[in-house]
Amino acid sequence: MQHRSGVISRRTFLGSMILAAGASAGCATAAGSNRKRSKLIGYTRYRTNLPTRFANQITMRAHVVGIDGSSPRPIAESLTAEPNSWTQFAGWTPDGRQAVIGRGWETPENAAWEEENKTFRMTQDWLYDTYFLDMTSGNLVNLTAVERVSNYNAGIIFVPDDNNTLGFTALINGISHPFLMDRDGRNKRDVSQGKDGFSYGFSASPDGRFIAYHKDYQVYVANKDGSEPKQIDTGNPFNFCPLWSPSGEWLMFVSGEHYNCHPTIVHPDGTGLRKLADRGGYEGVTPVIDVFDFHGGSSDVPVWSIDGASIYYTARVNDAIELMRVSVDGRIEQLTRSKPGVAHYHPKPSPDGKYLAFGSNESGPRRLYVSDLDAAEPQPITPREEGFGAMWLHWQP
Repeated sequence: MQHRSGVISRRTFLGSMILAAGASAGCATAAGSNRKRSKLIGYTRYRTNLPTRFANQITMRAHVVGIDGSSPRPIAESLTAEPNSWTQFAGWTPDGRQAVIGRGWETPENAAWEEENKTFRMTQDWLYDTYFLDMTSGNLVNLTAVERVSNYNAGIIFVPDDNNTLGFTALINGISHPFLMDRDGRNKRDVSQGKDGFSYGFSASPDGRFIAYHKDYQVYVANKDGSEPKQIDTGNPFNFCPLWSPSGEWLMFVSGEHYNCHPTIVHPDGTGLRKLADRGGYEGVTPVIDVFDFHGGSSDVPVWSIDGASIYYTARVNDAIELMRVSVDGRIEQLTRSKPGVAHYHPKPSPDGKYLAFGSNESGPRRLYVSDLDAAEPQPITPREEGFGAMWLHWQP
């Protein structure tokens, strides 16, 4: 089934389209010999200073690197054999044996139209699928192409305690819909309910019984199959990317107005709504490239600590974007103190709860760093390369 879609504005598509790129990486600075070399961090490497968004976009390549900065290298290179195609590192399977790779393709003509009109146009001149890459055998599987429902399929999620079901997000007539499918890619079913609104930020509860997402920037909680959706009423027009706490007790998301929204928590039944912290005027979008980008950048959303006791986020302090941490009871800590113009982005704690990884432009180009959980003594794990960037990190389970 061929996807047909119209024009998607920057506002409605914010956060669902990511720009990245890359070629082969050089040597990275080691981040401490005491860290296990066997574990990997997946990320996307790309050019940042080519003349247009599209020119940078098609250079993006999925990479992995040791958590001590060893052996950065591209993966799934066969997916970029076709001109005007690119890959992004999008996650791991829960057992850590397979990498999740997004693969995009677009015609230069459509890209030129988008640049001129400053918006996305997802038509037959676009294709985005999500692959599983076996890290041992190199075998690639594209489940989103099985019984295809859209030309844009992204955001694979794994439903806890359900080895037979996967989730993903598809664009249907320019509108984002959460889908479920069987583990072989078959039996795809749209779990959207009610009016045909733009749904995104799809996540499953830790017990696998419920899903949460935002639809037209309002948060909903529903049964796993999408039935009985209930809106979380915040009173705010913009609510984005709900994430379950590890225990399932809380949902966390940013809430407020577009580009002026802040870490907020609520119980899944809608009680206990609280704004935890203020981002100090930070719009919550980190620039991806160094030339004009009509998309604006990548959403810089908060994340839970592994124990669920606190949340990592970024906020403006004076003239820098700093790493912050706030406990569930509202105790705020500023973890970094940077020079004017420095921007940290995308903090993410390691699955074992020992380290924090994040991105920063502190040395000029966008690089990835690993530190302890207090962001003390961060060490770079990707090289400093003028005109290149590293973003969208994912810890191997």
